[in-house]
Amino acid sequence: MTKVEEIVSHLPMQPFNDPIPVGQLYFPDWRDYEQSMRGIFEREYYNNNGPLVTALEGQLKNFLNVKHAICVSNATHGLMIAAQAMELTGKVILPAHTFVASAQSLLWCGLTPVFCDVKKDGHHIDTTKLEALITEDVSAIMAVNLWGGAADLDALEKIASKHGMKLYFDSAQAFGCEYQGNKVGGFGDVEVFSLHATKVLSAGEGGLICTNNDELADKIRSIRPSYGTFEKVAINKVANSRMSEAQAAVALLNLKNYKDYQRNNENIYNLYSERLSCIPGISIVNPEGVTLSNFQSLVCSVDEEKFGCSRDDLLNILKHFSVLARRYFYPGVHKTVDFVQYGYELPNTDHLSCATLQLPIGAQTGKDVVMSICDIIEQTHLKSQHVDLL
Repeated sequence: MTKVEEIVSHLPMQPFNDPIPVGQLYFPDWRDYEQSMRGIFEREYYNNNGPLVTALEGQLKNFLNVKHAICVSNATHGLMIAAQAMELTGKVILPAHTFVASAQSLLWCGLTPVFCDVKKDGHHIDTTKLEALITEDVSAIMAVNLWGGAADLDALEKIASKHGMKLYFDSAQAFGCEYQGNKVGGFGDVEVFSLHATKVLSAGEGGLICTNNDELADKIRSIRPSYGTFEKVAINKVANSRMSEAQAAVALLNLKNYKDYQRNNENIYNLYSERLSCIPGISIVNPEGVTLSNFQSLVCSVDEEKFGCSRDDLLNILKHFSVLARRYFYPGVHKTVDFVQYGYELPNTDHLSCATLQLPIGAQTGKDVVMSICDIIEQTHLKSQHVDLL
């Protein structure tokens, strides 16, 4: 019998009847959505920058206090379009502690990722290590804002300005967050958000590109549709990355409820924090660098020596009870199949990839669910001490 099996055999609780996912899965009231869909069918206008997409872009522009908010089919396309619009060449520096799509978006554009380690005491790019990576063929920095937090935006903008480089952000997880009182969305040259089902603001699937640069906005809008070469800005490539009216309908309704979703996430976060702070070896990752978080994610770090079992053992125990926790981001992007050959040594990223665990938060995670998940984690710690003595 393995250690995981031994611990599970000693735990008194039963699995959840339905799996508990990590993602948000906030969705509007069906009656409101049905009314929106009826309007779409009556207008017979389903795509191609329709009235709902136009309305959504206007509301998002005002919400984020940016000049241009441009909806696309998903955030990965958003990153690709942003790189193309900025006419990036050569290499782009980014952290390896991120979702693999951040780096893959560069490969699709013929660019080469250069990976930077994250801070020893955090999850965002270490700005003190950036300048050593800047060479003549590096054209941009792509920073990533994680877990409802933000990187050191001031330091990043200073470095990019000093070296005459483009700076853009994968802000997939940062919608609604504030940095020094300003909404994330208007920093650097471009920011890209995800409107995926697992995000606080969801379109079911979708993405959002924000910029305060009029010329870049024109290029992005020309690249977005498949016929963009006929638009007023000359471009070399196009991408069929238009958001549908159905996606926009979901996002518009969810935007009305965003503050409720954010408050619910914060309450869930506080419940977890209160319970898990008492368990040796479990540390909650607080949202970094922001004055207001969306509490997009509930992430903790597992210290195997203090907790009694590894992060992966705890992950498998939670899965036994139908808690679909995730190990984000494992492995670090620098060790995935496309990049492992380059032999990057990023000790802080490697440590996080082996210790970080994401727990459920969002629409399906009420107080009783949180308490039950924390009970499983607490009992796992207690029983692991017993198993080690056998």
